[in-house]
Amino acid sequence: MSEKNTFYITTPIYYPSGKLQLGNTYTTVLADAAARYHRLLGDDVFFLTGTDEHGEKIQKKAAAAGTSEKEYLDKMAKDIKELWSLMHISYDKFIRTTDVDHEKAVQKIFKKLLDQGDIYKGTYEGWYSVSDEEYFTESQLAEVYRDDDGNMIGGKAPSGHDVEKIQEETYFFKMSKYADWLVDYYKNHPEFVQPESRMNEMLQNFILPGLEDLAVTRTSFDWGVPVPGDEKHVIYVWIDALANYITALGYGSDNDDLLKKFWPANVQLVGKEIVRFHIIYWPIMLHALGLELPKEIIGHGWLVMKDGKMSKSKGNVIYPEDLTSRYSLDAVRYYLLRAMPFGNDGVFSPEDFVDRVNFDLANDLGNLLNRTVAMINKYEGGVIPEFVSDKTEFDSDFEELVAEKVAAFNEQMTAVHTADALESVWAIVRRANKYIDETAPWVLAKTAGEDPAAKETLSAVMAHLAAALRVIAATLQPVMVDAPKEIFEQLGLTLPEAGLSLEDLAMADLPAGATVVKKGQPIFPRLDVEQEVAFIAGLVSKDTKGKGRAVKEAAKQAEQEKEAAAVEHKAAIEYDDFDKVEILAAKITAAELLPKSKKLIKFTLDDGSDKPRQILSGIRQWYPEPEVLVGKTVAIVANMKPRKMAGELSEGMVLSAEKNGIVTVTILPDSIEAGSGIE
Repeated sequence: MSEKNTFYITTPIYYPSGKLQLGNTYTTVLADAAARYHRLLGDDVFFLTGTDEHGEKIQKKAAAAGTSEKEYLDKMAKDIKELWSLMHISYDKFIRTTDVDHEKAVQKIFKKLLDQGDIYKGTYEGWYSVSDEEYFTESQLAEVYRDDDGNMIGGKAPSGHDVEKIQEETYFFKMSKYADWLVDYYKNHPEFVQPESRMNEMLQNFILPGLEDLAVTRTSFDWGVPVPGDEKHVIYVWIDALANYITALGYGSDNDDLLKKFWPANVQLVGKEIVRFHIIYWPIMLHALGLELPKEIIGHGWLVMKDGKMSKSKGNVIYPEDLTSRYSLDAVRYYLLRAMPFGNDGVFSPEDFVDRVNFDLANDLGNLLNRTVAMINKYEGGVIPEFVSDKTEFDSDFEELVAEKVAAFNEQMTAVHTADALESVWAIVRRANKYIDETAPWVLAKTAGEDPAAKETLSAVMAHLAAALRVIAATLQPVMVDAPKEIFEQLGLTLPEAGLSLEDLAMADLPAGATVVKKGQPIFPRLDVEQEVAFIAGLVSKDTKGKGRAVKEAAKQAEQEKEAAAVEHKAAIEYDDFDKVEILAAKITAAELLPKSKKLIKFTLDDGSDKPRQILSGIRQWYPEPEVLVGKTVAIVANMKPRKMAGELSEGMVLSAEKNGIVTVTILPDSIEAGSGIE
């Protein structure tokens, strides 16, 4: 028997200073889907997550709560573990940086780096954010405050948190010593950081201008790992926290078998806000320790609201528990993994969530399962026939598409591109629904009683539908917890306890003779749009309670809505006038800010024709990172006369909705193909 491939994946360890929200949850669900996928390939998987439990912020939080740091942290870690249990996160180890083994290993790491001259003692004077646990130079701050004489007196970090001036004795890590090595490593390993734009950003902003040495200890608080032999210093978060990825495997302990087996990590997932620490400081630290670097670090985007990143201070936070209790775990996991484009931000809205559940899950997938079960009961006595090819003119194309999309799914899941992988699965779902319309089983059934050929064809059609659903359910195993089992159960098939292997998955492997359920139940009931959008909007507004600024904004918005309701509608037009407008569905394939304009975004779209279409849209204010729209299907006015703006040609208009001064692009369901007419 050949030795199994190993797969080691990590999430960042979460700072337990507050309740985790939906945006935090995305990273862990993403890692979980990748871990589940590799287990279904037969790989030996190790999946690590945990909590980062040292630092000044924790000390202040515990003091404010009137408890010890350990008591405060024990409760927070318990809450996070309960959330991961709710989300069915299949981690292999949950590390806490207050674990004794981890703290001992961190001290050994520090001493090794000190002994070999990579760490030295000095004095730090500069700007520090307690909330971010991060030092900043003046040029790195988002805002700078000055007194009347022009002297800097404070500022805000890019995160929006205040910074304060500090001066203290500290130990520094000689990052500058390794800058040239890191640049060469980037050049020789372009796959190391994904998306590549993250690497370019670090090069331009931090490395090429001159990489500064990093302060790695603090003396102004004592909640941390003491420096061996100089205990008034505690080891600063970025050596302590980053080391968890190797200490969890036994680095610095008496048993490093897991380290030998699983290091280097295959994939390390981090949010884009902590990319700098993971692709500059972490590789330098590993190199200085003589260890290999991770094979890939993915800096994913944020799940944001229309008014920006989810933030408790803004009062725009959604908590996963509220969604799973009402809409099911599978619906929430599916949404997170489908709505987030690789490397870019995803925009959460109540409308988009409800549409995903209704269009993707209830309509496309749910109806396919319901129709298939009903027809097998009606035409085959409830028994799945043997899979036979070439009984209809559509069989070959259907089988080829499924094989093609399964291959694409495997490639995309390997790259942790879950949104693309799920689009491949839904291409199979849509094709199966189309196959029903093409083969018209109800027509075949009219002659199947007297015509053996028609009966064989009808049976083959039923088998193709059951086979497609089996493939769909199998590919959904990394993403959904319950739905794959329910699909198998309704088809009368048995899903192995460890899951159905994704190796060599094919339609032709459908077991014949299984008996479907007498009456299928919807696995994703359709939602009442108005009611559920209002419910989710209420979850957001619930978090604004007690926040003066958020309450004032809500009152202001309510007044604007009241005024907007009184606005007269535009004059009525004749049908013939509207009929002159050609509206098409088009998929956005690229989106970028137009350098010559402060308002325009340049979209490249697939409108179903032979060549791409370019449209300029003045919505930059509402979509400062337009990449979030790539892959979305939108409505366009296709027969507008082309015109030049800012030196670029615009061939139409992307339709948007506007209310209270906020513009939102009209997103269509993915099931609508590019080039479809909208009437």
